[in-house]
Amino acid sequence: MSVTQDPSTQENSTQYSSTVYPVQSLDWLSRLIGFDTVSRHSNLALIEDLQGYCKQLGLSVDLTFNEAKNKANLFVTVPAGKLADIVDGGLVLSGHTDVVPVDGQDWTSDPFKAVIRGDKLYGRGACDMKGFIACSLALLPKAVKLSNAGQLKRPLHLALSFDEEVGCLGAPLILADLKTRGITPDYCIVGEPTLMTMVTAHKGIAVYRCRVHGKSAHSSLTNQGVNAISYASRLVGYVDELAEQISHRDDNDPVFDVPYSTLSVGTIKGGTATNIVPNLCEFTFDYRNLPHMTQEDVIAPIKAKIAELSAQMQERDVSTGIELTQKEGVPAMTDSDNGELQALIAALTGDDTRHKVAYATEGGQFTNSGIPTIICGPGSIEQAHKADEFVELSEIARCDGFLMKLLDSCTAIS
Repeated sequence: MSVTQDPSTQENSTQYSSTVYPVQSLDWLSRLIGFDTVSRHSNLALIEDLQGYCKQLGLSVDLTFNEAKNKANLFVTVPAGKLADIVDGGLVLSGHTDVVPVDGQDWTSDPFKAVIRGDKLYGRGACDMKGFIACSLALLPKAVKLSNAGQLKRPLHLALSFDEEVGCLGAPLILADLKTRGITPDYCIVGEPTLMTMVTAHKGIAVYRCRVHGKSAHSSLTNQGVNAISYASRLVGYVDELAEQISHRDDNDPVFDVPYSTLSVGTIKGGTATNIVPNLCEFTFDYRNLPHMTQEDVIAPIKAKIAELSAQMQERDVSTGIELTQKEGVPAMTDSDNGELQALIAALTGDDTRHKVAYATEGGQFTNSGIPTIICGPGSIEQAHKADEFVELSEIARCDGFLMKLLDSCTAIS
């Protein structure tokens, strides 16, 4: 499968060739974009395609499935030494295969067909994050050649997950499988879009749902009801107050793009009619914590406020109250143990700048498993999840060059 050149812009478009842009990586990116792997769909067609490719290279592929068996992670290793030799240790290149929906977005071209316009390649997942996966797949034959020649001194692993976009659900299964098999990688690079700069830490995220159960009554008889919306509004107001408080903590980290932990109410619904005291109101909020802060730093005071408000409600009717449940959570990625990896990346890229970001990735799950991790990949996070998502061709070329240097580093380790 090859990349489509948009004929409407062909006269002014950059024609890529093997001497300018990495044809193999761009062809792989087109192939990957062609699979509709929106999180609500299966990713098995893509995984099976890549499994066949890896087997053609003589590599053994390990798959881990979700409970419904309609989605799978892929983990493959190019061993150090000759094939089937050392698989422990080494470097993981990690990426997620799922993408966000295109529903309601106004795309200029088919989002699941890669097209080049000017110096950019468009398609869902072009930057988030099939571009990095494409470059990693193009690297595998070179790694296999080095392994067969006995020149690869450190194993190279490729970890591709499902359902990152809906709570990082796939990566824990990969990590559990590695633990069972006794494989502990030395490092991990998660190829989320960073414009090929080094991200050394990111915040965690926890999403909560709060349901306020009141008691219905006619709006002319408010004394007989318990207004769920009114009590929900008090709790929402408290969440906002708490958000303001944590933004002024003394231990905030100015290196982060948003230097403090955040709380944000995202959705709310309740009530059936203006003349009915509502018996239910539900809202959701997310907490994005700096790595040194815990969920309990904010959830404990929120639970205390819930207990206070519930007690007030139950004075009027014992059947009322407020429940809080966690819908999803992704751990923060810390930079406390990845100094050696940072030094390696800085040496390979020539850029010693460290960044810390507010968005979450699977990197926190790798660091929680004791694997030093950094985030570095082609494209800009500003293009992710939007209509006409794109990655600049030069970013793919930079990623290819970076991965080749990384592979070379795996041959120079004694």
